[in-house]
Amino acid sequence: MKTALHALSRLLDLLAGIALWVGGTGLVMMTAAVGWQVWGRFILNDSPSWTEPLSLLLMLWFILLVAAVGVRERFHLGLDLIRDIVPEIVRVGMDIASFAVVGCFGAAMAWYGSELVIGTWGATIPVLDLPEGFNYLPVTLSGGLIVLFSIERILHLLVERRSQAGAEALAQAHAQPHSQAAEPVCALEQPAD
Repeated sequence: MKTALHALSRLLDLLAGIALWVGGTGLVMMTAAVGWQVWGRFILNDSPSWTEPLSLLLMLWFILLVAAVGVRERFHLGLDLIRDIVPEIVRVGMDIASFAVVGCFGAAMAWYGSELVIGTWGATIPVLDLPEGFNYLPVTLSGGLIVLFSIERILHLLVERRSQAGAEALAQAHAQPHSQAAEPVCALEQPAD
């Protein structure tokens, strides 16, 4: 199980890295487009019409993809007040429930986002001459990534908890005396006569 989980984690590392690079590139491109719009409006007195729709499209892509990676890296918002004061087993249960809810939300994003992509693919973004479905494609992709990353986190929590329980049982087994006739370790432990 640990080997399969490790292989899954390496694959998801690659997907998260790609999502971050796409998000970072989109941020740089959006900044350049907004900069060109400001230059065109105030210096050239001729504002380009393509910069605003391109900036909005790029913003959707980088925000949603990086938010999906945030689920994997646990950068998402959360209230840890109660989580931090409960016992470890309850904390793990709360984390699993939290990732399950987030995963369900990601599944809804992927499902309904794909319906939007399919439903709007025939329309065209006027200035960019791209299918309108490109506006909703990041919702679908990030929803799918959120599902994958949530499943990975849940599996990590379950495997870590199981291995931790196994390690605790092993430590307790080694702590038990092997025989009642064990020799005393120091003079203080010798029985009184």
